[in-house]
Amino acid sequence: MNSKTLFLAGYARLPQGMAAKTVFESMTITVEIEPKYGVILAADCTLITELGRNFIGTLLRGYSLNDGIETIIEAIEDSYRGKATSALIAALRDLEHQYQNAKRK
Repeated sequence: MNSKTLFLAGYARLPQGMAAKTVFESMTITVEIEPKYGVILAADCTLITELGRNFIGTLLRGYSLNDGIETIIEAIEDSYRGKATSALIAALRDLEHQYQNAKRK
């Protein structure tokens, strides 16, 4: 990986009963990372409210994907109390998979 930053996305199914389900079919977490150390510089997701998207973006910023995602998952479980918890975690797992694939290229 030679670029200055890398843009990645992780996807997961949204649970029934979520407002975002009427707009989006899946939960998407997108991140811009610094590729050498895997540090998340910026993050966004498909939560329906701007506050929710900002909350997740702020929560993820600064974590290194080189360290795995368990600490990030714990941070979400500790601070996020919405219906999308499992979808956020599944999207993070997919994001980690995408990051590992990008590192191999």
